[in-house]
Amino acid sequence: MHDLVIRHGELVDGTGAPPYLADIAIDGGLISSVGQVAGRGREEIDATGKLVTPGFVDLHTHYDAQAMWDPVLAPTAWHGVTSVVISNCSVGFAPLRRDDRGFPLRVLEAIEEIPVEVMEAGIEWDWESFPEFLDALARRRHTLDIATQVTHVALRAYAMGARGEADEPANDADMAEMARLAEEALRAGAMGISASRTKFHRFPDGGIVPGTYGNEHELIGLADALGRVGGGQVMQYLGNPFDLDHDLPFTRELARHAKSPVHFIMSDTEWQRRLHFASAMRDEEGLEVYAHVPPRGVGSIGHWRATEHPFRNTAAVRAIAHMPWPERLERLRDPALRAEAIVQAAADPDSFFRSFTFDRLFELTDDFDYEPDPATKSLAALAAASGEDPYGLAWDIMTARDGTGMIWGPLTNYKAGDLSTVRELLQHPLTLTSLSDGGAHSTRICDSAGTTFMLAHWCRDRKRGPTLPIEQVVRWLSRDTAFAYGMRDRGVLAPGYLADLNVIDFDRLKLHAPYLANDFPGGAHRLLQRAEGYEATIKRGVVTFRNGEHCGVYPGRVVRGPQAARVPVESTHN
Repeated sequence: MHDLVIRHGELVDGTGAPPYLADIAIDGGLISSVGQVAGRGREEIDATGKLVTPGFVDLHTHYDAQAMWDPVLAPTAWHGVTSVVISNCSVGFAPLRRDDRGFPLRVLEAIEEIPVEVMEAGIEWDWESFPEFLDALARRRHTLDIATQVTHVALRAYAMGARGEADEPANDADMAEMARLAEEALRAGAMGISASRTKFHRFPDGGIVPGTYGNEHELIGLADALGRVGGGQVMQYLGNPFDLDHDLPFTRELARHAKSPVHFIMSDTEWQRRLHFASAMRDEEGLEVYAHVPPRGVGSIGHWRATEHPFRNTAAVRAIAHMPWPERLERLRDPALRAEAIVQAAADPDSFFRSFTFDRLFELTDDFDYEPDPATKSLAALAAASGEDPYGLAWDIMTARDGTGMIWGPLTNYKAGDLSTVRELLQHPLTLTSLSDGGAHSTRICDSAGTTFMLAHWCRDRKRGPTLPIEQVVRWLSRDTAFAYGMRDRGVLAPGYLADLNVIDFDRLKLHAPYLANDFPGGAHRLLQRAEGYEATIKRGVVTFRNGEHCGVYPGRVVRGPQAARVPVESTHN
């Protein structure tokens, strides 16, 4: 008798093959049979009329903190994801001196908007070295598998202490220590090294994160460490897309020294040039460079309790910011305060309007289409059609529904006013779908539902251009993402692979609007986003979710280093 049998499903198996009808048998946490399964299962799922897919793999999350107190890892786990990679963007928790952790925590707060007080309240600091960090993760319960990277910021802080925080250059001894620690982490199970030179990583006062500039020799040294280990890990590099004349050749140098794939974040800024360069590196030198592409515009959400919204820096709104929420909401409903704040915002637009204009801001409704037409759906268009002031319209949207209204603005990937560029990016052989940022930007960005969006929007609902084949999208979300980070034991529905699966009612698959919860340590707020249509999510043969509700089981593990391939499957991402 099998542990679990899924019957009569329409399998989208992760290889890119067209869907086909079959049963799946699962034994001992692995897929044991695909086809017509005669034997019974101790548990059976009737998947008639449903899609059966591999579990999805999310390559870009920041659950380093949340994984220490939350075994579920919502909202990512609600969207068919069964494996995540943490410690992205060069920020992580290991190695870490427990009695001197202030600087790494401030960096994580500045870059990923996870409040220091939340981390301090929620985390038991029971590790120091990277191997100890993996053991600490493994002691916690988890619904998902967690793979991690070792980060430049953590290595620099540990090796240099106060000198690193003061942005002093690393000397030879510092470099040797960082390399030693990096090799220790890679041999213990880190999936790669995460580094950054992006100018966007700043503290609230505008200061750049120490080590961002003038650190190229440090990153080359870390790449050399990766090359010496040679275990199939990767190097994630957040470069500077606004100085490609320098950044692209430096990326080539990283790949040469690392002797491993280099992964970088892609947007619609000079994307043709960047992909052309990646292709040239592969064709000319056999260097592997992959671009991580968000499946939609990376969206900042404005609402009254977010870290950013159109009126955040007005004197009128700052004056009531200290009030308890019920009192503050009552004041926000005051027409006099509204009029005062609108005048102040229009006279002195703050940083919010250095990133957004009203023709790129949209009301975030429950049936929101993440490919809205700026000409008809933007706040600028709605204000022009109604004769309203766009500032007033933004105020009224956020104040509606007892102050829970939200506006959405794409930070990147929406220069064209649609997702035509994103479609081209997704289809390139050197790109991977990524950048959910799960666990980070807790009140401002909620892109962890990207997997659900990929299926619903790109395979079924898109109105402003052609859709994409579901077999291709599922492969991008499972097999390609898993294999790109060395997890070759998952992402495919075939005998011998991990039994990580989803059973999906595709006709019913739907995203709901994000909402604000206060379930972080200390009652802190965060954005969550639900979906419907996931009938079951299965991790290592254990049903973890039924109809979107957690089953109270935790079969997730820490992924320690690259995992061996199960059955050879053709791929462009080898």
